[in-house]
Amino acid sequence: MFSFKNALIAFSWLFLIAITPLKGISQDTLINFDDVEFSSGQEEASTADTLITDLEGVTFSDGADTSSQDSSNNVAPTVISSENSSENTSLWGIFIEGLLGGFLAFLMPCIFPMVPLTVSFFTKKSASKLQAVSQALTYGLFIIVIYVALGMLITLAFGPEALNALSTNGIFNFFFFLMLVFFAASFFGAFEITLPSSFVNKIDSKSDKGGLLGYFFMAASLAVVSFSCTGPIIGTVLVNAAVKGDRLGPAIAMFGFSFALAIPFVLFAMFPALLKSMPKSGGWLNSVKVVLGFLELALAMKFLSNVDLAYNWQILDREVFLALWIAIFGLMGLYLIGKIKFAHDSDLKFLSVPRTIISIFVFSFVIYMLPGMWGAPLKSISAFLPPIGTQDFDISAGVSSAVGHATSTDANSRKYFNHFHDRATIKGMDPYYDYDEALAAARAQNKPLLVDFTGWNCVNCRSMEAKVWSDPGIKQMINENFILAELYVDDYVLKLPESEQYISKTTGKKINSVGRKNTDFQISKFNSNSQPLYALLDNDENLLVPTSGANYNIESYRAYLQSAIDAYKAKK
Repeated sequence: MFSFKNALIAFSWLFLIAITPLKGISQDTLINFDDVEFSSGQEEASTADTLITDLEGVTFSDGADTSSQDSSNNVAPTVISSENSSENTSLWGIFIEGLLGGFLAFLMPCIFPMVPLTVSFFTKKSASKLQAVSQALTYGLFIIVIYVALGMLITLAFGPEALNALSTNGIFNFFFFLMLVFFAASFFGAFEITLPSSFVNKIDSKSDKGGLLGYFFMAASLAVVSFSCTGPIIGTVLVNAAVKGDRLGPAIAMFGFSFALAIPFVLFAMFPALLKSMPKSGGWLNSVKVVLGFLELALAMKFLSNVDLAYNWQILDREVFLALWIAIFGLMGLYLIGKIKFAHDSDLKFLSVPRTIISIFVFSFVIYMLPGMWGAPLKSISAFLPPIGTQDFDISAGVSSAVGHATSTDANSRKYFNHFHDRATIKGMDPYYDYDEALAAARAQNKPLLVDFTGWNCVNCRSMEAKVWSDPGIKQMINENFILAELYVDDYVLKLPESEQYISKTTGKKINSVGRKNTDFQISKFNSNSQPLYALLDNDENLLVPTSGANYNIESYRAYLQSAIDAYKAKK
């Protein structure tokens, strides 16, 4: 006999398991995918390095963490207090993404019509309302168990650090692009993603068994039968969680997804009368699938942009990316108002209130993006767009910044200037792209050095540049008081001359590109591989203040820079 108390205890244990760190996963082994590269068409690929490298003590994340351990260069960086909660914030973000995915999955044609049938099964089979609720809660718990187990398997299969390596690897970004396009085509009705019928029938047949085993296979049946609808959503949620690099990311994402999916079954079992208020199944369910197909297609463009930036193809520049997004969301708006129709759609006789409201938001978003074709910053989505430097036509290009200064006369002679400056640097900034050159300039001008470890595919870096560094006061502060070094860690196009290539003492890998050199420098000197990472150094390469990751509070970041300026002056 199931009781509400027993189900509640089971749920508590499951929650503890979900939030407890996976101590059994080794954090010392990195599956490195950097050696798998696209050819840029300019240089020959180098010999592949060792695929598995021991990186003891190195933390991998996207702007989330830094280490305070001493490095081989006697630098002991620590993270400023504003960044201490960044890992938890990241996990909460992953959980919310999973939660939203679960609610969207609930509206899929494969799941929504099953709710009344499943709830009726519990209410008719049970002798009391409490027993029905207990059984539904047990059913919901097994849904969570199954999906969380899937998330844990992803982490165990790849390893926590390798998940982060996926975010900057061209092969995997291109694979994710193709996968999301495949999912979008499925949602548009081109085909259905299904599991083998023999497997589905075998799972379904075991759901008739009584006891806990029966409820487990009922939940498993829901997972496999609904896979044609939920598979693309699950895949998208897992991809987004995986590339964030958190070791619990996939498990947390699946916890949020399954939690949202289980809530309706338990809720309607507790209050069966609510079933009468549920909207009836119909053509609107297929419309949800199609809209999600457009969203999958838009997200796919981001992964293709990652590949384009990392390997300098210069195909998906900012205005091309925006043109594609404008077309995708424009078509979505036309679909919502019934101007275009797919094969499985029913006729749209009138616009409902929800459909009208969503259409207004979609068309408003399209109109918002239009000025970006002429160089508007579009700060709210800047993190997802290619850098403003990739824009071919920028109407504001000839307008000098009120607080910026002209590019230095020696800029064109700097290392890698022509490769990075026009495509990457925000207006009004005058950085170096080689650490040694920047250090020499800092010593010559008697200024502190601001080292910005960044990347082409770093979402947090683009957000910092658009929301913080573009602030006139911050820009002026950096230009007047620091020598700026922007070190890109994921650029594999620029190869080092043979005389400058070496074997890393930290990782044991062959360092043969500028991106790998900058990565190795960040790891060996600062015990971190997170971007962005800001290190403020004096002329003897000592930290003036602790290193910092992304900090979107302008006043807090201003105080951070000022503390380094004060520390530098105190050393004179």
